[in-house]
Amino acid sequence: MKHYQFTVIVQRDEEGNFLAICPALQGCCTEGETAEESMTYLKGVIQLRVENQQAQSEPIYEELSSQRIEIGIAA
Repeated sequence: MKHYQFTVIVQRDEEGNFLAICPALQGCCTEGETAEESMTYLKGVIQLRVENQQAQSEPIYEELSSQRIEIGIAA
């Protein structure tokens, strides 16, 4: 069994819902009423996506690194 690690971003939308996004897997995102719920859903989506890519012999790109940057914007 091969294990993968992906960066996940959780944010809130205008309506207060939680969005979980996996930038490395384009289109992999979910929504939930709590951060935990959106993460649970996203894990399932990622699992299906990776299994599907494997079944179709498509490459699964692994992240090399991630970092957080800061920018300043004049008000």
